[in-house]
Amino acid sequence: MNTNDIAAIEQTLQEKISMAPDFFKHSPLVIDVRELNKSELDFNVTEIVETLRRIGLFPIGLRGGTEQQNSQAQKLSIPVDAGRDHDAGALAQHDRRAAVATDAGNENPTAESMNGEDKNPKATATSATADLPVQSVAPVQPVRTMLVTQPVRSGQRIYAPGDLVVMSQVSAGAEIMAEGNIHVYNTLRGRALAGVQGNTSARIFCLDLQAELVSIAGDYKTSEHITKTTQKKPVQIYLQDHALIINEIA
Repeated sequence: MNTNDIAAIEQTLQEKISMAPDFFKHSPLVIDVRELNKSELDFNVTEIVETLRRIGLFPIGLRGGTEQQNSQAQKLSIPVDAGRDHDAGALAQHDRRAAVATDAGNENPTAESMNGEDKNPKATATSATADLPVQSVAPVQPVRTMLVTQPVRSGQRIYAPGDLVVMSQVSAGAEIMAEGNIHVYNTLRGRALAGVQGNTSARIFCLDLQAELVSIAGDYKTSEHITKTTQKKPVQIYLQDHALIINEIA
């Protein structure tokens, strides 16, 4: 929704929440303002955070904000997703320059080299590469897996920035969330949300499916829509063409 009208945003969200109140209650949400800033639409982070909290949502991050917006978010204890777009751009620029260097080394031989005067074709490629500016790219930091060995009790909420592994049961009324995959090596009740920041390749694995709700990248199923053939069995859950697939693990 590419608008900075707080009232319109609230109305749209309320309509969405009314479709599945149990699912959206206290659901985590990342505020992505990249498109608004590209369109030069003024956006007050404080106002939208207050609105989201008032209607029962749980803001967990701000993406693509300006310096002022990031400052507003930090004052509200909202994490700022800074640098990802910049890093991606730097990586793409580095790849393009590497491709230019490769092409320079693979050009057709010149007349001089065909006459045998260029005895070292690798030197030509090295020379062409040396003329290119060097783009330093920060190393990608691996995201650690969060391990939970204790039972996740009713009312508890756990959030993992990478994969989440739970070695004990997840009780009814509990909520576990991960930006990556979720593994539950016990009974999964409560709510399990994988790929919460849009990772559509994330999966959920559990040994005993009794969940109130399962979700991947925003697509979800509640217990009413989970077939009895997969309930109380070891399963894996994944997305396929925007449909949530639940398959028993043999």
